[in-house]
Amino acid sequence: MKIFEANISILVSEFFKKNLFNVVSIENANELLKQTTGIKEFFSDETELIELKEKLSALISCVKEPDRAEYGDFQTNSELANKVASRLKEQNVNPEIIIEPTCGKGNFIVASLNNFSHLKQVIGIEIYKPYVWESKFNILDFFLTNPSFNKPKIEIFHYNVFDFDFKKLSKQIANSNLLIIGNPPWVTNSQLGSLNSNNLPKKANFKNQNGLDAITGKGNFDIAEYITLSLLEAFQSINGHLALLVKNTVIKNVVFDQKTKQYFIGSIQKHCIDSKKEFNVSVEASLFFCKLNANPEYKCKEFNFYNKKKYLNFGWVNSKFVSNNENYIHTQSIDGICPFEWRQGIKHDCSSVMELEKTNEHFVNKLNENVVIESDLVYGLLKSSDLKNTVINYTRKYTIVTQSKVGQETNYIKHKYPETFQYLFRHSSIFQLRKSSIYKGKPQFSIFGVGDYSFMPYKVAISGLYKTFHFTLVLPQNDKPVMLDDTCYFIGFEKIEYAVYAIILLNSPQSEEFLQSITFPDAKRVFTKDVLMRIDLHRLALICTMKYIKNQLNCMNDKYKLNLDLGLWDNFIEKMTPIKEKQLKLFGQ
Repeated sequence: MKIFEANISILVSEFFKKNLFNVVSIENANELLKQTTGIKEFFSDETELIELKEKLSALISCVKEPDRAEYGDFQTNSELANKVASRLKEQNVNPEIIIEPTCGKGNFIVASLNNFSHLKQVIGIEIYKPYVWESKFNILDFFLTNPSFNKPKIEIFHYNVFDFDFKKLSKQIANSNLLIIGNPPWVTNSQLGSLNSNNLPKKANFKNQNGLDAITGKGNFDIAEYITLSLLEAFQSINGHLALLVKNTVIKNVVFDQKTKQYFIGSIQKHCIDSKKEFNVSVEASLFFCKLNANPEYKCKEFNFYNKKKYLNFGWVNSKFVSNNENYIHTQSIDGICPFEWRQGIKHDCSSVMELEKTNEHFVNKLNENVVIESDLVYGLLKSSDLKNTVINYTRKYTIVTQSKVGQETNYIKHKYPETFQYLFRHSSIFQLRKSSIYKGKPQFSIFGVGDYSFMPYKVAISGLYKTFHFTLVLPQNDKPVMLDDTCYFIGFEKIEYAVYAIILLNSPQSEEFLQSITFPDAKRVFTKDVLMRIDLHRLALICTMKYIKNQLNCMNDKYKLNLDLGLWDNFIEKMTPIKEKQLKLFGQ
């Protein structure tokens, strides 16, 4: 049954019926509960005591639990919480104070009471009042079952974690051995924003992203990451440990930021859990563990939570962030700066109008409309799912390219391509529904991710979403360059020879091993511009033998009828050679 929308066990309800019904004073009631559980102020006022008695006297039916999506609510089951506490105990963690920043139903608090014998104080924070009650009920149930266990001072605050003053608390417990434990919300700020949730921190660019990064993907931070960093800011100089269940991306980002933030944390570990089994969600998550008040460390050891098997180390190697320290050592020589700039494909956020397919030689849009427009602004389009073959010269989709560079006026379309303009204008309302702020104040029918590079005839591309370490050569279609969407990354060339030389290098074993050592397979985008720009093609060309290059070129000629040779190889190398090296050669140094 439920009271205050919180589950209550038969043991606890019987305790209340036996011990509280004749208690009138809230002071006496709270003193009784304090002696039994250690909880300070079990009831915040007399109204709660009276209401509890009334509900216990009535038959309580089960109340359907409300949607907890806006709180990012993935409650940790008791078994997992106990395993986490037990694992920490194995690592000689024995705190005097526990802080649970989003305590939910109190399972981590109960697990801590069950495993840590030297506890003096427990502090839980929870925004959802029914869970505050359920935490108290669960703690009471634990002590009724285990009356001889140590009873620390326990406080459960009904509070929004984003408003809680952790820095003030850190000063109050400065000389204690601390453990921060729990499971912060597993959602991003944009997800909560879309739910019009009040459970959000004050709007702030807390990672100091610049320009488009702050208003597109990189500004979309994880709420658990925000909470984790806030906790590290407040408690990094306190003796103790932090152990939080968070998404893997949060752990990666914390270790990445460690280079600049230099939090006083060490013994950084990631213990991988089965999120599907534990929470029934398809997202990679782990227990993030670190020692507080330690010399700053910049690497993380990864383990299997269940069998304790060690996987790998990731983090900083000198000035480079890598996903596999051991494998990186073999290919670190090609970790530099790509001589060609990797670009992201076109972004328009209006696929129902801008993307077309051909049926019986006629264009059709996603609204199932026949589209009659001039062909000049229509280009073949490839998406991530299309980049499966090594060479592509045909597209199943097309896109309308309204600008040749970002910000270009689009008035010219009305006069030069009237049918295209009429088609676009007819769907103006759909363009106006685009939510991203990047389109605000921009010309009508604007797109992004477009420039001279978009119109290069030959491109070498890779999907940012798929976990395949394979690059694709994109050839022109109907004597026009093919476009890629914004889930893809590419480098463009005027000469097909340069594009073929580049793809041979990028698909080499050395390149794949290097990329595997610096990419994270559980990332939303395995490949990004930052990652791809680290491939120094010039150094890679010097590592790959000419025998390998010739063999690969012959294979491509045979398979794709390219009929190319290495006549421009030296020119390609010269084009990639850094200016400083060219100057040294010029002066014979």
